[in-house]
Amino acid sequence: MEYKLKSFDTPLVVSKIANIHYFEFVNKYHTKEDFHNFCELLYVDRGSIIIHSENYSGTLSDNQLIIHRPNERHFLECSDNITPNVIIIGFECECSELEVFSHTPFTLSAEHKKMLSDIMMEGMNVYAPPYDLPNLPEMVKRTEYPFAADQLLKLYLEAFLITLVRACKKTQESPSDSTQSSGKISDIHQYICEHYTEKISLDNLCFLFGTNKTTLCHDFKTAYGITILNYINNLRIKEAKALLRKNELSVTEISEKLGFNSIHYFCKLFKKATNQSPKNYYRTIRSKLNI
Repeated sequence: MEYKLKSFDTPLVVSKIANIHYFEFVNKYHTKEDFHNFCELLYVDRGSIIIHSENYSGTLSDNQLIIHRPNERHFLECSDNITPNVIIIGFECECSELEVFSHTPFTLSAEHKKMLSDIMMEGMNVYAPPYDLPNLPEMVKRTEYPFAADQLLKLYLEAFLITLVRACKKTQESPSDSTQSSGKISDIHQYICEHYTEKISLDNLCFLFGTNKTTLCHDFKTAYGITILNYINNLRIKEAKALLRKNELSVTEISEKLGFNSIHYFCKLFKKATNQSPKNYYRTIRSKLNI
């Protein structure tokens, strides 16, 4: 029997990648106006930034994304009291469906955030640090990386962009769907994001949301890819890094503000997460940003 093979229709193809960055900006930081012949994805992992571009000028807030089109002039700035964490990925893609993301910020779902996290992890498998140096003309590939990591990075990025386009189209077709609650676990997530500086226990969460520890831990890790305790600690460390970059509070004051039982535990957790002490972290960030 003769089989007829079918070729793939590929309306969205990422042909090249320019950079993959994770920045921890200080307050009042700003970039110079720039433009280049590739797309640039900006995602705010924490805080907010102010975007100035040909297609959109305004605030890009926590969990929001925008994609500058090729040769679109743009720059960003940080406000006086916010120290944001920002992902920037430069890539070559001629798909016209991405145009919509240059005009309006798009808020990522938990699924999209997990996909973006996978892109960053695979990007770090392929490219050597630094990932937080502004105006880096060329990112260098590692001499060795896991099998097909370069190809997987391309596939991850293409899958992410395709699902963004689909989600945007679905929102446009059924705008009311975007306002529906995604369930109890999203309510728990929201509660944690609003109260992570306070003492939060599994027993307390189970009582507040009418569930049990087994279901709570399983559903949360399934949705966000991390345990609740680690998620809370990550939020605290992100906030601690932001407060350090503001340079308004001492390390002791930051520890107390974030609800740590002792400064020693705070410093131990901070060093485990960043491989440096809080004070060294502050000095390193300012040095990389040439401040």
